[in-house]
Amino acid sequence: MRQLGHGGFGRTYLAEDQHRFNELCVLKEFAPQVQGSYGLQKSQELFEREAQILYQLQHPQIPCFRELFREKINGKGYLFVVQDYVKGLTYRELITQYKSQGTRFSELEVTQLMLQLLPVLEYIHSHGVVHRDISPDNVIRRQTDGLPVLIDFGGVKQIKAKVDSELGVRHLPPTPATRLGKVGYAPEEQMQIGIVSPHSDLYSLAATVVVLLTGKEPQHLIDSYHLTWNWRSQTSVSPKLAAILDKMLAHKPGERYSHASQVLQALNDTPVLPSIPTQAPPEMEIRSSPVLTQPPSVEAQIPIPIAATPNTTLQKTSYPKLKFPGNLSSTWTTVLLVTISMVLMGGVGWIGGFYFVNHLSRSNDGGFSAMGELQRQEFIQNRRQELGVDYQYFIELVNEEFYNRYPSQNGRMLTQDPADASWRKRWDKTAYDVLNRLTVISDESRSQLGQYSADNIKTWAKEVNALNLSSRALEDLADARFFYLFPEQPRGENLIDLPIGQIWQALTADELKMLQQGQNLKEVQFDENASKKVLQGVLQPGEGKAYVAWLKRQQNLRIKLEVPQKSTFLSLYTPSRRKNAKIILEDARLQSWSGQLEDTGYYEIIVVSDAKDPINYQLILEVE
Repeated sequence: MRQLGHGGFGRTYLAEDQHRFNELCVLKEFAPQVQGSYGLQKSQELFEREAQILYQLQHPQIPCFRELFREKINGKGYLFVVQDYVKGLTYRELITQYKSQGTRFSELEVTQLMLQLLPVLEYIHSHGVVHRDISPDNVIRRQTDGLPVLIDFGGVKQIKAKVDSELGVRHLPPTPATRLGKVGYAPEEQMQIGIVSPHSDLYSLAATVVVLLTGKEPQHLIDSYHLTWNWRSQTSVSPKLAAILDKMLAHKPGERYSHASQVLQALNDTPVLPSIPTQAPPEMEIRSSPVLTQPPSVEAQIPIPIAATPNTTLQKTSYPKLKFPGNLSSTWTTVLLVTISMVLMGGVGWIGGFYFVNHLSRSNDGGFSAMGELQRQEFIQNRRQELGVDYQYFIELVNEEFYNRYPSQNGRMLTQDPADASWRKRWDKTAYDVLNRLTVISDESRSQLGQYSADNIKTWAKEVNALNLSSRALEDLADARFFYLFPEQPRGENLIDLPIGQIWQALTADELKMLQQGQNLKEVQFDENASKKVLQGVLQPGEGKAYVAWLKRQQNLRIKLEVPQKSTFLSLYTPSRRKNAKIILEDARLQSWSGQLEDTGYYEIIVVSDAKDPINYQLILEVE
């Protein structure tokens, strides 16, 4: 019908969906920079794979993704995304309206906007999605009910960039990360580094609210030298709201709210919050002597390991902790954002989760190793606290990993002597790597690290049995995630009583939750007139799929798994509730199996990826 806009993703049109009674819809053009039909088809496959999470978003304040289709226009291939059309005015248009009337948004109006949008952000963040581009242009006040609707997810543009990158598009300069967002509305680290977290959206929401309150754009409210917001003098709001907005707009990511729920709680609290103090806090106390007592809530040191021998007390060597100035160095900012970016994901999601962290750990460390020793210690301390990992457990875990990497150091404590500086740096780097890997675990499961026991495993076994799966199947799925995250760990050894075994249990808890939510689990039902089922999809690195099928004794079962060679493990278990339940296949590299079944009940077929990259798979099941 007409063009609505044009951006990095392509053109956007208002159209009528002839398959839905000529209902209005938004048509977004995706023009991949590739040549030929193969390139276009591959683009669609990659786009579909990467956009899967966005398709799953079902929220009344988010336009639904309806479908994706290909089309050739004048010999050039295009992909089109169809979304719901939202009738209403953007908040950019509302600002213009208010200005024409000589008014601005009131505190009541912006508070209501925040209360209506924060649950939407909480929802998308729980699905591992960050909007990346919140601004007055990308929020619509829906005409039918007055609710704000989030549009134009920056993640779609991110997908386009990834598709172009994976297909090796020529003539395009390589970039380490696609930087999305609007200057002033997106935090500095998002614009400079290109990696985002849920608090990036909270920053953008606060920037939008401040623009609504003041009627001025961010460039007129930000001190470009100190990189601080000076907006309070431009409007009059309660100290409570001002304090909340200031915290959301904090320059240091670690000083912002981490989750939308925290902002909601702050808004709903009845006590009025005090204004942010303008006077600098006292300098942190500097410690230089060893501390042998249990660390306080904010520890002043990161201990260096000693040998894990019996009857040995863990002696914690402390280091001075410095107060950082308001403007972090570029190196510090880079490392901070690279590390906290995973919360992008809520921990359990695969896209941008396991895959990102493992690639990060294999690549450079974003500048962490270039930091000074005191900066490294400060970073490790802040990051551990942000992730909510128990202090004592974390030290034991890092020590274990450090000794595994450097066996020559097992049995000695690192000192503060200059001769040990290189080893202290290696210990810090080990801690940094461990923290990166812990980010893929959900907040709830991560908070229990150091507390899991055999009782948890027994409880999980009962819960997974209720899904017609055995504990063996759950272990297969957890193993896939664990060994992708820690490929250096030996298979077949009992790690459950070691600190790293706690991570396996946390991953198991997350895997069970996904199974209970219907993810990675499917019941296969054969029709009376059909004895063959074809199941297909994409396996992310470390991901597994569980299939259960009710089969009868003396039926013949044939399994064929079409995957790249040596990229998966295949397991087949007999009904787990029978006394004679047994293993037919376990972690087999086979791609086919056939045989006559000896029992009646739910058979379990488990396919897990052992590949370093996403793979397509097709599982063919036939029964006679």
